[in-house]
Amino acid sequence: MRRLLLLACLLLAACAGSPQVALAPRAVAPVPPVILVSIDGFRAEYLSRGLTPNITALAASGVRATAMRPSFPSVTFPNHYTLVTGFRPDRNGIVNNDMTDPAIPGVRFAMSNRAAVGDGRWWDDVDPVWVTAEQAGKRTATMFWPGSEAAIHGVRPAQWLAFDGAMPDDTRVDTVLGWLDDPRHFAFLTLYFDGVDHIGHDFGPDSPEIDAALAAVDARIGRLRAGLAARGIIANIVIVSDHGMTAIAPDRVIRIDRLLSHDRFTMIGGWALAGITPLPGEDSAVAAALLGRRDHMQCWRKADFPKRFHYGNNRRIAPILCLADAGWVILDREPKKPVAGGAHGYDNFLPDMAAIFVGNGPAFRSAVTLPAFDNVDVYPLLLKLLGLPPRASDGRIEPVRAALR
Repeated sequence: MRRLLLLACLLLAACAGSPQVALAPRAVAPVPPVILVSIDGFRAEYLSRGLTPNITALAASGVRATAMRPSFPSVTFPNHYTLVTGFRPDRNGIVNNDMTDPAIPGVRFAMSNRAAVGDGRWWDDVDPVWVTAEQAGKRTATMFWPGSEAAIHGVRPAQWLAFDGAMPDDTRVDTVLGWLDDPRHFAFLTLYFDGVDHIGHDFGPDSPEIDAALAAVDARIGRLRAGLAARGIIANIVIVSDHGMTAIAPDRVIRIDRLLSHDRFTMIGGWALAGITPLPGEDSAVAAALLGRRDHMQCWRKADFPKRFHYGNNRRIAPILCLADAGWVILDREPKKPVAGGAHGYDNFLPDMAAIFVGNGPAFRSAVTLPAFDNVDVYPLLLKLLGLPPRASDGRIEPVRAALR
């Protein structure tokens, strides 16, 4: 026993004197950056037209979904915020592109109201992924993503830009690539293209103009791929859209002002979804004129709105909701120009409203096609790609887990 104790002491002394014991901490390489790309108004069906070789190549060597269901209403701001929060519009607070809030009197939120867009009170019902990442010490940068112009609970992305629709798409790509040149690592970046949506509205989803727009935005994705390759950056790229598009026509217009005089109601929104607020003392008259099924439109009190839409509880939603049939538009006055081209905002289960999902990078498997899933499920996927712990949301990782290595 005494000899064993002596041998143990000698071994301990030898280890204590060895320079190999005090190892220098190993440098940990940052995780690959996550680049979330939105192509506004890119209908799921567009990917099958053979006009987008770069997006198709990313899908073929990575993951794609047969379709991704937008949240209701299928419009821009609500769905962009859903993608980065995991909460549907009824819970994330961005219930439409146009809305009011009793807690913010005298202000009408609209995409064109730059002061409202930059006011955190409209956005801080929930935290977007860049807030969570920044709080965890991961740097983020956003190119025009809705919500990123506001300080949300006092937090902004490390880099962000106020929306400028005149900025060329090439410049948008080059700006994001320039951010990646910063030696201070960016963990999460966003990139936003709106041209496909604008062309879809102006000319419709089946026009030669939309085909040209698809080819143009695909070339920008090619520019992003080439820029990453030139820098030796291997990124996890997630390409999504917020909604699809369907054709509209001048003879498919529903006029609320032909059912009710303007001294009985106010309307917010319109086109696919109209929010109607009866003026004082006019509730019964408005209800009698609108509620129920009408030609090419149905109206409900918001508490009775169909449950499958997960919509109708938020304080910012008008008391009465009128939803048009696909391809019809709701107006409350004579339009300034004939109704034509394309629109969205309709029932989010309609195929024309379906969005795209493509994932490519070291975290993704190859040649995988996912069945259709809800866009709330993108948020838990982003957290996982960023190495952030799961957070409560309306989304689930299970529908997209098969996409991951």
